[in-house]
Amino acid sequence: MSYRYKVAVVFLLGFFIDCVNIFMSAVALPSIAAHLQVSSASVAWVANAYILGLTLVIPISTWLAGRFGHRQIIAASMLLFSLAGLLCGLADGFASLVFWRLVQGMAGGLLIPLGQALTFNLFQGTQRARISTLVMAVALLAPALSPTLGGAIVDHSSWRWVFFASLPLSLLTAVLAWCWIRTEDGPAPTRPDVQGLLLVSATLAGLLLGMSLYGSGYPAYLALACLVGGLLFAGLYHWHCRHCPRPIVDLRLLRNVRLGLSVGIYHAIPGLFTGVNLLSLFFLQDTLHLSAQHSGMFMLLYAAGALMAMLACGRFYNSLGAARLFATALVLHSAGIATLCWVGSNSDLPLLITAYLLMGLGGGAGANTAQTTALLDFSGNDTHKASVIWNINRQMAFSLGAALLLMLYNLLLRHLSATDAYHLSLLLAALMGLLPLPLLGKLNPQKVLHAPVDR
Repeated sequence: MSYRYKVAVVFLLGFFIDCVNIFMSAVALPSIAAHLQVSSASVAWVANAYILGLTLVIPISTWLAGRFGHRQIIAASMLLFSLAGLLCGLADGFASLVFWRLVQGMAGGLLIPLGQALTFNLFQGTQRARISTLVMAVALLAPALSPTLGGAIVDHSSWRWVFFASLPLSLLTAVLAWCWIRTEDGPAPTRPDVQGLLLVSATLAGLLLGMSLYGSGYPAYLALACLVGGLLFAGLYHWHCRHCPRPIVDLRLLRNVRLGLSVGIYHAIPGLFTGVNLLSLFFLQDTLHLSAQHSGMFMLLYAAGALMAMLACGRFYNSLGAARLFATALVLHSAGIATLCWVGSNSDLPLLITAYLLMGLGGGAGANTAQTTALLDFSGNDTHKASVIWNINRQMAFSLGAALLLMLYNLLLRHLSATDAYHLSLLLAALMGLLPLPLLGKLNPQKVLHAPVDR
């Protein structure tokens, strides 16, 4: 096996483990909430803490790799990831579970951007589309298998084994990283932007905490204070980025139309789907009384639709262009979410099948096209910077999508029945998923696509 494919294998294994940790833990959240006696909004912090941990370290991953070496950082991250996963499974309280999920997210946040940047720098030109297809194949395989497997684990054993299940793969990834990735000398790394890191982390924490508290029985002023604080920190970071020569997250790269739109699309499709799927898991298990395994199996239908869409996108990306594929993806995905609005009992199996197939078609087309498009214009050190933005955004989309949908549901639950609140939340999500459509004209090939980045 050539060196570049060895690096790709390490990255793809780490990426697979990251996706598994998001989707397998999601199917266990109703059981965790019942066992630890916390609300649906509070239990979402099992996922939010993981995302926050990723956000804390993704921006400094490049500096750490430059200081200690890619091989050492990637191998150490997977060892720490394994230890934190073990302690998540052994946690005897909700606070300790959330804490170790934070640590696990910090460990995972070291591997993903480093592995992606190393891999994409080794695959140039038309090969980028090929490796992007492999990345999305992993992103498809993990959501397809992990909810069904996680549901079976929860039904026949305990939610704790959901966290134990990924330990063999994470340890294997650590060994392969140490054996396969070369030690390469490079320029001395510059001091990381600590102030920017704190502002980015405070922004995400404020927004997530505000949406989690709002509508969940806590005082409204407390939730609004967190939301306002998150927005204030976001504004401060925007000012900081304009005046810092080497910001931790270089927002100036978002002037590139392809990257900017891909970032937005990821919130409208995979991000919203994370929230929709989380709501559906609670609805199917708590209201329709389906087992965790059966509710998780609908992700197999999602995966089937996504696979068909990914194959089509890989074949027709160059001929149809990103704009047409994005438009098709947005419409199909929102149509699938809207179909869930008609599900009211466990006899509505055809509607559930149709909904997950449509969401899979839209999700596969949208995520694959975004992954191919986002880093298309970058090379060298800019690939590392763009990879940081892309990976932070990918994780934020998952977390913000879940927090937003749970907030809407809890607010509507004050005035409506559980079923009606579920349906109206999904209808609003379907409409929000169409918001990027008017912006797709910016991808017109006659327009300038390579915006300069200030140095």
